[in-house]
Amino acid sequence: MAERALRGTRLGATSYENDRNTDLAPRQEVAFDCPRGHRFTVPFSAEAELPLNWECRICGDLAVTATGDTPTPKKVKPPRSHWDMLMERRTMADLEEVLAERLAVIRGQRGPGEEPAPRHARQRKSA
Repeated sequence: MAERALRGTRLGATSYENDRNTDLAPRQEVAFDCPRGHRFTVPFSAEAELPLNWECRICGDLAVTATGDTPTPKKVKPPRSHWDMLMERRTMADLEEVLAERLAVIRGQRGPGEEPAPRHARQRKSA
């Protein structure tokens, strides 16, 4: 058994495979510039969609391509308030009509001629 052992090698230490008769995929190098002045290149496949920014290998900041292409900002819809959504469904005339109906209901619950009590005179019920 000692006669068949390979001497001077370890498992996984070196590969005996060579690059002869192999074609590598076409590649392109893209240069990136960091805002702190670092410049580095990253290899990409020739068919890959190139990113406009990449994390700097040295400091971790967001670097942009050396060609100066900046990412286009996404269109941001302004946030809609409750009032905006209400005005999409109703007009001011509709709102006035609903308000008048609700006030009539509230006044009808109090009874005729009954005035609402002032806010400071109302008593709270204790639990």
